[in-house]
Amino acid sequence: MASNGNGFTTCLWFDGDAEAAADHYLSIFKDGKRGRIGRYNEGGPGTAGDVMVVEFEINGQKFVGLNGGSQFPFTEAISFQIHCADAAEADYYYDRLTGDGGEESACGWVKDKFGVSWQVIPAGAIELISDPDPGRAARATAAMMKMKKLDVERMRQAADEA
Repeated sequence: MASNGNGFTTCLWFDGDAEAAADHYLSIFKDGKRGRIGRYNEGGPGTAGDVMVVEFEINGQKFVGLNGGSQFPFTEAISFQIHCADAAEADYYYDRLTGDGGEESACGWVKDKFGVSWQVIPAGAIELISDPDPGRAARATAAMMKMKKLDVERMRQAADEA
C-alpha cells in the first residue's frame, strides 16, 4: 500500500495496541487488507523491535495505526460513519463494534473496545431526519434521540404520526 502521492491516510494513535486494533477491524470489515508493519528502531522513542505502525485498509480507506503512547486518547470528536444497506447490515456492525468491550452510546453511535467512535447508520435514517416536511423530520429526529441502536422502522412510524 505504498503512497503514490494521491489521496489520504487516516492515522489512528493507539496506546500500544495498534496491531490488535487493525486485526479487530480486519475481522469485522470483510474487504479489508493489512499492509506494512513498521517497527521501532534504536533511533526512535519506542523499544527497538516493537510495532510502531501497522497499515491497513477497510472499505477502500487507508489507515495507519500508530503506537504512540497514552498522551492522546480517542474522543467522540472524531467518528467514522458506516452507511449500511439495511437493518441486518447495521446490526452486524453495531454488534461487532460494541462486542468484546465496546459500548453503546446514543443515536447509532458506538465506541469500540479501543475507544474509536463509529456511527452505524442504516439505510433510510438520514432521509427521515432530513425529510422536506419539517414535522416528519422533527418526529423522526425525536424518535432517534431516544434510541441507542437506530431502528428505521420505528423512526418511520414516528415520522408518520400526525
